[in-house]
Amino acid sequence: MQAPRRLFSELIQLSTRRPVPPRPLGPLHARVAASRRPFHASPCSRHTRPTPAASSKPSPSSSDASPGRKQSSGRSSGSWRRPPRLVQATILLASGGLASLIIGIVGVEPSYEDDVDASGTAPSTDDRDPKLERFRLTEIRKHDAKSGSPWVTHGDKVYDITDWVGAHPGGDVILRAAGGSIDPYWDLFTIHKSPYVYEILNQYLIGLIAQEDLIDGKPAFQAVEDPFQHDPTRDPRLITLTPKPRNAETPGESLADSYLTPNELFYVRNHMWVPEVDDTSDYTLKIELLDGTIKEYTLEDLKTKFKPSTIVAVLQCSGNRRSDMTRNAKKTNGLQWNVGAISCAEWQGVKLSDVLADAGVPVQEVMTGETEAKHVQFSALEAYGASIPIEAALDPRGDVLLAYSMNGKPLPRDHGFPLRALVPGHVAARSVKWLSQITVSDEESHSQWQRKDYKSFGPNETNPDWDSAAAIQEMPITSAITTVQLGDWTATSSDADAATNATPAREASLRGYAYSGGGRKIVRVDVSLDNGKTWDQAELLDKPETAPRSGHKSWAWKRWRYDGVLSLGEDGEGGKKCTTLLVKATDEAYNSQPESYAAIFNQRGNLANAWHRLQVCSECNSKQQQATKTGDKA
Repeated sequence: MQAPRRLFSELIQLSTRRPVPPRPLGPLHARVAASRRPFHASPCSRHTRPTPAASSKPSPSSSDASPGRKQSSGRSSGSWRRPPRLVQATILLASGGLASLIIGIVGVEPSYEDDVDASGTAPSTDDRDPKLERFRLTEIRKHDAKSGSPWVTHGDKVYDITDWVGAHPGGDVILRAAGGSIDPYWDLFTIHKSPYVYEILNQYLIGLIAQEDLIDGKPAFQAVEDPFQHDPTRDPRLITLTPKPRNAETPGESLADSYLTPNELFYVRNHMWVPEVDDTSDYTLKIELLDGTIKEYTLEDLKTKFKPSTIVAVLQCSGNRRSDMTRNAKKTNGLQWNVGAISCAEWQGVKLSDVLADAGVPVQEVMTGETEAKHVQFSALEAYGASIPIEAALDPRGDVLLAYSMNGKPLPRDHGFPLRALVPGHVAARSVKWLSQITVSDEESHSQWQRKDYKSFGPNETNPDWDSAAAIQEMPITSAITTVQLGDWTATSSDADAATNATPAREASLRGYAYSGGGRKIVRVDVSLDNGKTWDQAELLDKPETAPRSGHKSWAWKRWRYDGVLSLGEDGEGGKKCTTLLVKATDEAYNSQPESYAAIFNQRGNLANAWHRLQVCSECNSKQQQATKTGDKA
C-alpha cells in the first residue's frame, strides 16, 4: 500500500462521526509525510449512532448586510455534534460536484511562520470593508479542529465553519483545514472553484485577516502535497469534467459502437483520489454482523471459497444527463454530465448473498423480517460509504456481486481494484469501489454520500429536508441519442407538383441507448424526427452472440438504431433551417419517460430522464455528428 496510508483509520473514524478529533494542526509551510502503516487498517464499527448536540449558534444568512463576528456555542474538543439544518445553501453542499470537498484530507501537518510583525515593514493602508472585524493569524490558529468553533481562511477573509461541518459532503474531514487556509486545497480540488461554492462559503464570513499579517495584501503562501499525483493515467478520449478528482464521461461514439464499454472508456466518477493497493495478498475484506461479530476474507478466499458469478450490467450516475435538465429547465447543482455518465460492462465476482450467509447472516430470518437487520453498509478505502436495503443484498435474483473482474480483466484502479460492490439496477453510487468493510446494520450508512447526497426533491423545494428524503436506489427509465449520421440532401414532397413544392431533406441515421433500473427490460424505443409531430419505432439491437448472460434480470442496456429522412422546417438562428430529434423509451412494466422536466426538476439535477432532444440544423455536414450537448444544434 502507498500514501496516503496513515489517514485511512482517521477517515473511517471521521466518516462514522465518532468523537475522535483529528490530530491537532502543528506549527505555514505544510508537508505531507506518507506513513508506511498498512492501508487496510480496520475500520470502526458503523453501529454507533452519532449523538447530536444542540448549537446555540444561529444559522448564518447571506442576507446580512454587514457580517460580523459570530458567537459560537463552543463545543468541547471531544464532542462532535451534528449542526442544525442549513438554509438553501445546504442543497448546494450535497452536490455530486461537491462530494469531494475534503479539505485537508491528505493528512497535512501545516507549520506556520511567525505572524508578520507590525513593527517590521510598515503595512499598506487598509482600505478594506471597515465593518468587518480583523483577526490576527495567532487567533485564527486557535480555532482548529478541536476548538469547538473551527475557522478557515480564503484569501484575506476569515470564515467560521462551525455550522458547515455537518452539511459538508466529505464529513468532518474538513476540520483538517481548521485554523488555516483552504486555498491550497482548492488549488488541488479545483471542483470547488465554482460560483455556488463561493456563495456557500460567504455565508460564514466573519471578518478579515489583520493587515499586519498580510504581505502585499495577501497571507503567506501555504503549500501541500498533491494527493492525486499517483492517480492512474486515463484515456484521452474520455470527456473530462473535473481533473481532480477525475470525473469523466464516455464519448458518444463509444456509447454507440459497443455493447460492452471498453474498460479504458468506461465513465469515471471519483470523489477523491484513487487508492493504491500494491499487494493483493495483504488485502482483507471485513464483514461485521449485527451483533458486532467480525469475519475476514482475503481476495483469494473469495475467489476459491465461493462459486464465481458473471453478469452484464450498466452503471449509471444519478446525475447522468444533468446538463440536459439545466438546459431545458433551470440551473442545477453538480457536475454537468451530458449523456455519457453511463456505461455497460461484464462483471465477474461472487454473490454477496453467499458471502453474507457464510459470515453468519441468518438469511431466512432476515428475509422474513425476524431480525433487526435492515441495511448492508459498504465502506471504501478512501472513506466513501453507502448502503442498500438488506433485501436487495440477499435477493437470489438480485445478482449483487463482490466484483473483482471487469470485461475479463482485473478491475482497473479507477473502477475499484481490487474489489468493489456491484449492485445492478441501482444508482452507481451504491456500487462502492475499493471495498474495505461490509456492515450488517439496523440503519443506513452514516456516510454523507448516503445521508446528504444522491437524493431527489420536488421542483419547488429549495430548502429540502434531507433526513426525510429517501436515498436513491433503483434507477428510472431513460434513453439518449448518442450519434447522428447525416447523409446527402434530397427533396421530398407529398404534392403532385414535386418540382415546385419539394422540401429539402436529408437522410439520417440515429443511434443511442435505452435503460431502465431494477432489471426491467426495454421493450420499445420511439423516435421523432420532427419535434414530436410524428413518431416511429427504432430497431432494438440484439446483444452480440458472444456476450455472456446478463444475469437473472435485464441489467444491461438496450442499444437502438433508427434510419429516416429529416425535413428541415423550423427557423433557426441566422436563417438556418432546423428540426428537433426526440427519443423516449418504454420498459416491460410500461414505465415511460416524462415529456419535459417541468414536473421532475430538482435543484440537485438528479434522475434527469425526460425525453431526450437534439436539434439538427441545415449547416450540418454529412459527417457523423456526436450528440455531445443535448438540446444543442448538431
